[in-house]
Amino acid sequence: MSWTKLLASKEAQRHKTSKKELDNMRALIARDLADAAIAGLSADRRFATAYNAALQAANMAIACAGYRIMSKVGHHRVSLESTKLVLGKPAHKYADYFETCRRKRNTIDYTFSNVATETEAKEILVEAIEFYKQVEDWITKSHPSLGK
Repeated sequence: MSWTKLLASKEAQRHKTSKKELDNMRALIARDLADAAIAGLSADRRFATAYNAALQAANMAIACAGYRIMSKVGHHRVSLESTKLVLGKPAHKYADYFETCRRKRNTIDYTFSNVATETEAKEILVEAIEFYKQVEDWITKSHPSLGK
């Protein structure tokens, strides 16, 4: 995968982000991370909500790199894979983990209930928080004017 291929296949387009756009994404991530930590919610909902926070963090990194993933079938997968292009080797672990989670989240949202375990809901929240921190650290170093 490369940006050239993603642009040619119309899975991505060039995009100039702004601090305001990123701050809006930060607010979504903060909300989702807080909601995913609510003990009274089902493990499925906490899992799916933490996944969404991670996806938004991926989209933040992609936006800072000058791209936007187009909304069409498979765009979550493309967003997660694209973080490898943006963040490099450190993102591979997270991209692969969240790709597995993406499939489970799809089942949770569209097919079955009682899919995620309590352990999985807690684990994805920890991973989403770590990934978001990695994205913010990268933004601070690579695009300081777009940082918090």
